[in-house]
Amino acid sequence: MFIKDTEIKIIQGDITELEVDAIVNAANNKMVMGGGVAGAIKKKGGKIIEEEAVKKGPIKIGEAIFTQGGSLPAKYVIHAATMGMDFKTDEVKIRESCRNALRVAEELKLKSVAFPALGCGTGWFPLLASAKIMAQEAFRYIKEDGSRLKEIIFCLYDKEAFDVFNKGVISYLEYIIHKLQNGPFTTVDAIIEINDGIILIQRSNPPFGFALPGGFVDYGESLEEAVIREAKEETDLDLEDLKQFHTYSEPGRDPRFHTIATVFIAKAKGRPKAGDDAADLKVVKLTEIPKLEFAFDHKKILEDYLKYKKGQNPF
Repeated sequence: MFIKDTEIKIIQGDITELEVDAIVNAANNKMVMGGGVAGAIKKKGGKIIEEEAVKKGPIKIGEAIFTQGGSLPAKYVIHAATMGMDFKTDEVKIRESCRNALRVAEELKLKSVAFPALGCGTGWFPLLASAKIMAQEAFRYIKEDGSRLKEIIFCLYDKEAFDVFNKGVISYLEYIIHKLQNGPFTTVDAIIEINDGIILIQRSNPPFGFALPGGFVDYGESLEEAVIREAKEETDLDLEDLKQFHTYSEPGRDPRFHTIATVFIAKAKGRPKAGDDAADLKVVKLTEIPKLEFAFDHKKILEDYLKYKKGQNPF
């Protein structure tokens, strides 16, 4: 599929055999090339790749550097630090390393780059989550930053990983391009009051963390229709006494794209139950809110809400 003039490809194969301008190594921050993709790159391209990378390291987790490709068909290897020497990774590290790998490719004025599944080897990060994060970053890079790249390839070694990425990347990007607006994206969130607390969901998709129920506004929907639909899908609740609280539009509030969210306050009607879009659901007392970690800027939203409940003007 194409986004502007850049083609996104999902292929099954050996990334070390690809004739592209650069391949990406899911590296540690010290640039030591042991097993997994890094070991395969060193074995095929020569130890000279590791020696050059180590000289440029260590780097911060999430950053990226490049080296020559040695004996590889690719001219360059872009080393994206998805983890430290503890081999632990997470959403933020994968997102930043993918973003910075694309920036390095842009600086080198490359036409083609191939990625493995970042974080999914020794980091044991879920394949589908990695696919969606990388799809988000590819989309953001092309739409927001502009791109000289003509090809961004996601190369998976085995069929299971290929199938997950083929569905996770292509279907996700098709959804963004064909069903959502061109951005800023319009979203809604609901502060659903129940007894002496509110409803929170635990997100099943990146960005992870606790969040208010909500989501994107579909074409042809009003904000009110969208928040009622999203609340039903994620919590199985109907909403009563719905009223707008505030709109949040800071461009950096969402790590995926520029989103503008209108937040509503409502009463819960029914029994809460986590929907397919939520990993879990929780009724949280207002006193617990400051102790929790949230996705997006939802902690800020709820801090404003707590001031509002105390009769203060948070804006």
